[in-house]
Amino acid sequence: MLVITVSDGGSRTDSRRQSDHVFDFGITGYRPGWLQGLNPIATTHGRRLAGLTGRTLHHVWLVWDLRADEWFSDCPVLLDFGDEYVEINHQKFDDLSITFNSIDPRETVTWPTSDDFQLAWQAEPIEQLEDLRGQTLHQAELLEYVGGTMAHGSIALGFAFPAGHLTIYNALDENGLLFGPPSQDWREHIL
Repeated sequence: MLVITVSDGGSRTDSRRQSDHVFDFGITGYRPGWLQGLNPIATTHGRRLAGLTGRTLHHVWLVWDLRADEWFSDCPVLLDFGDEYVEINHQKFDDLSITFNSIDPRETVTWPTSDDFQLAWQAEPIEQLEDLRGQTLHQAELLEYVGGTMAHGSIALGFAFPAGHLTIYNALDENGLLFGPPSQDWREHIL
């Protein structure tokens, strides 16, 4: 948080305080780290994502809205590779957070701005996710959207498996999932 104080003489004094408040999406232990752009994301997370190659995907966890019986796509997508959890979340038009091993899907999700939501982690609540379960990751990739719309330049994560492909992308202030090879609207950057 930046606090600016103005004295009577009109000069500005800049006193900086760091805020500990990070919106945690109602998930205990989760602290997203938002990045934008291919290079900062690749530099920060590329090596660790590439290190997932050869690991078996145990589960894909999504936060499920129990009342509406649908995916609550504002919360992160959690890929469970056994001893390594990858937590992927998108917000705004180009913010991407990738974190590791901070979420326990056995914990309760309590959306902080509403008591009306009944949310819970569910493994493979979408059929196409069940098809990926138990497969070995062939490669992880960063996908840059080059489709010429307002999403141009946004970064998604792609995960290629022997019998399928999962893309987790920015669906304009929430997460989206695509199944199958990336279209020509995505430029692949293999890690």
